[in-house]
Amino acid sequence: MGIRTEINKKQFYRQVAALVVPIALQNLINVGVQSADVIMLGRVGEIVLSGASLAGQVQFVLMLLFFGLASGGSVLTAQYWGKGDRRTIEKVLAITLKISMAASFVFFFAAFFFPEVLMRIFTPEAEVIAAGVVYLRIIAPSYLFMGFTNIYLNIMRSVERVVVATAVYFISFVTNVVLNALLIFGLLGFPAMGIAGAALGSTLARALELVIVIVYAARNPDIRLRPKDYTRRHRALFKDFFKYSMPTTVNELLWGMAMSANAVIIGHMGAAAVAANSVTNVTRQLATVVCFGLASATAILLGKTIGAGETAKADVFAKLLVRITMIAGVAGGGLILVIRPLVLHIMNLSAAAQDYLSFMLYFLCIYVVASAFNTVIIVGVLRAGGDTRFGLYVDMTTMWGGSILLGALAAFVFGFPVKAVLLILYCDEFLKLIPCFLRYRGKKWLRNVTRPQMEEP
Repeated sequence: MGIRTEINKKQFYRQVAALVVPIALQNLINVGVQSADVIMLGRVGEIVLSGASLAGQVQFVLMLLFFGLASGGSVLTAQYWGKGDRRTIEKVLAITLKISMAASFVFFFAAFFFPEVLMRIFTPEAEVIAAGVVYLRIIAPSYLFMGFTNIYLNIMRSVERVVVATAVYFISFVTNVVLNALLIFGLLGFPAMGIAGAALGSTLARALELVIVIVYAARNPDIRLRPKDYTRRHRALFKDFFKYSMPTTVNELLWGMAMSANAVIIGHMGAAAVAANSVTNVTRQLATVVCFGLASATAILLGKTIGAGETAKADVFAKLLVRITMIAGVAGGGLILVIRPLVLHIMNLSAAAQDYLSFMLYFLCIYVVASAFNTVIIVGVLRAGGDTRFGLYVDMTTMWGGSILLGALAAFVFGFPVKAVLLILYCDEFLKLIPCFLRYRGKKWLRNVTRPQMEEP
């Protein structure tokens, strides 16, 4: 009897739904926070919107560092979860948290004490820099809060504890939106703080996240925070963590730096281009929340299955998950087409920014389909089996050797129109399609990377 007939597809789809729905909701909530900021600040004006958008690139890079660390840690935790070794998962969590908190402090220090230096990387416009400086100084402490909450909740997702993150992010989302409305516009007697209000509201919401997560972690009976894990080195496990997390971390940082490089290129093309791109990014994220949820679910399910020694079943699961993700990608492209008139209507942008935004929304309809496939392969399938270096290699070549290089030349050397530059900067997902497909079909990712049961140090 073939392996395909041994799989209970109904049970499989229930497993997928149980992971994808909460994760997609988390992604949607995170996008909702950004959308609320963009909409509210967009009502204030292009300068503050551009300032917050460019200042947000600092947090964007930090979040990618967190995601890289958590993804690398999840390669191990998902497989050890399938193996039933919870004690090793606690050690991996400790390793990941120690590194993430160190990174958080570096970003906090830079944003709080040198915000103008950071803003000058992204734009030469004095008004935009001034607005971004205000935003960065207030938002900087939230980086420390996220260093703990983001990593902890991501590792909990890898062991199928996904609902807690959904609850935490929902509470934070409601808090953030309410505080932003009160503080940006000065409602109910609060002072109208503009961009400073957006930063303060977000910081307070992140502080609330931290409190909730600490309370949950103290009461979690499955994966415990043991003080001794934060003072000991666990040499063999750290070697494994370094092997699988460093490629994902560098990959995410290079990807984030590429997005920041995009922002730098666009930032030098005027406030209208920056404003249009900030709305484009939020719309893209909204349309791909399910796809990214599926990619995360893929990494969890395949990692657990491979860790349990069922590699043949993992291969079949991967095929089903890729098909589901492609359907979600097409649906995301259709969603952009549907909401395009609404997005253009609600944003208070200049005629030039509206024109750029209208053009990019049409392009996104195709872009998100390619992005869905590449994401489920790189973030989901390959990382589940420890094949973390491929994503690093493909992003280095297609982004830094492709879209970024060509986009910079188009903007600064050849003087291409703004729309042409935007298209070039978004072409990397199309360049990745064939390499990702070939790597997936090669099946080098079907590997169990766990060690035998480790002795308690």
